[in-house]
Amino acid sequence: MLRLARILWALTLISLPITSFRYMPFMGAGTVVRPLALYPLAALLLVLFAMLWRREIGFPRLGSFSVLIAFVLATIAATALGATFAPIELRGTDYWDRAIRAFVTLAIGLSFFLAAAWMNQDEAQVKFSVRWLMVGLAGHLVWGAIQFYGLNNGYRAELREIQELFSVRGLVKNRRISGFAFEPSWLAGQLATLYLPWLVAALLGRWTMGLRRSSVNGFPSFANIILLFGALAALLATYSRAGLAVVVLASGITVLVAGRGALKAAWGWFLAGFRRDVEQSRSGRIQAAGVRALLIVVTVAALAGTGVFLSDKGYIARLWTSDMSSFWRYVSSASMGPRVAYAAGAMPAFDANPLTGVGLGASGFWIYRNMPNELLMGEPEIAQALAPNSRLFPNPKNLYVRLLAETGLAGLTLFVAFWLGILADGLSALRRKAAFSRFLGAAAVFTLAALVFQSVSIDSFAMPELWLNLGILAGVFSRSET
Repeated sequence: MLRLARILWALTLISLPITSFRYMPFMGAGTVVRPLALYPLAALLLVLFAMLWRREIGFPRLGSFSVLIAFVLATIAATALGATFAPIELRGTDYWDRAIRAFVTLAIGLSFFLAAAWMNQDEAQVKFSVRWLMVGLAGHLVWGAIQFYGLNNGYRAELREIQELFSVRGLVKNRRISGFAFEPSWLAGQLATLYLPWLVAALLGRWTMGLRRSSVNGFPSFANIILLFGALAALLATYSRAGLAVVVLASGITVLVAGRGALKAAWGWFLAGFRRDVEQSRSGRIQAAGVRALLIVVTVAALAGTGVFLSDKGYIARLWTSDMSSFWRYVSSASMGPRVAYAAGAMPAFDANPLTGVGLGASGFWIYRNMPNELLMGEPEIAQALAPNSRLFPNPKNLYVRLLAETGLAGLTLFVAFWLGILADGLSALRRKAAFSRFLGAAAVFTLAALVFQSVSIDSFAMPELWLNLGILAGVFSRSET
């Protein structure tokens, strides 16, 4: 059964890119978070619990479980207390409908975390997981490349038909790619929080430890580099402002925290090409200096090309060309109005009960009546949502706002404590000498940094990228002194 569990786990990792699978009859019509990975995940958990029943394996003992259990208990208490607020139903949906739906999404997320922790108890298992994660990424990138070519060469209709074979949504109206995901921003979020942490950690490990082959994750260096550049190219092609910002910030933090050795090694190599005291021939010194100069030119050209590529997209350029005469005019003209409106509309729920919030899933009952007046005009998305015939139920679109509004300070504090516990383990791993330990530490820093920033624009507990890397890290940290 262990072999079957590994096969199901590999299938779970490969299928992660498909975020909104069309054929899930048990999901509501309005549900867009429909990970295909739920099918192999459910089978995997049945196998694992069967093996646990037969005493073939043990239940994973994780320090983070105690904090997660406390968080779940806090959400249950907050939801029970929130029922006393008795919000009137909204568009045929009452309080307990939303609460049950919210707890189902939380259970889905926790299932990804549990399975990841259970299947990653040592170095070999983590390498197995990362390898199959990268297989899924490779498929993502291939389909994204096909989309990029097709959207720029008149094949939109054909691409849409293919996309709709497995996704509840076709393609967005512009030329932004989404890969197998629901929309471009979801692809960018997956790249930032699920795949790039391992690729960047492997690159830093190679520089820091002087590895010729990136054995820390089982992949040769050239494979990591190809996937890394492919992921960055796909990120650019999504034109996701949030995704770009998350990757830049998370990369910077990771390099500063986990990559000082890599920075020192790279800087030393760069300066060595211009030093006269290095014993080499005159032609050798010229060649070394030429390589460094060429590297500078290529880097500047790549940055300039990226800037031109992004600035040509009006959606990106709005960040610095929008009306800045007031805050509300800026967020509206910069295409951030709906997100700000939903988050602002949910905050009065927190004001109503700061300690425990109004109950899991209930923040939507507060949003429409508390949206800022300044954003009610000139926003087609909001106008469509407020139309009498609309069946859309609003959500905050911000995980921090959602936690505050629905679980209060107690829930937010416990959830952040869960993150900090894994970060502490990652920082501890960075202080060890083993290459694999430092690889895990760098991946933990990147993952947590990316999640901190990415959570400003997501709010669903059912998205696997919120849980899976954390589960892998929690599992291996709990059983290893790496």
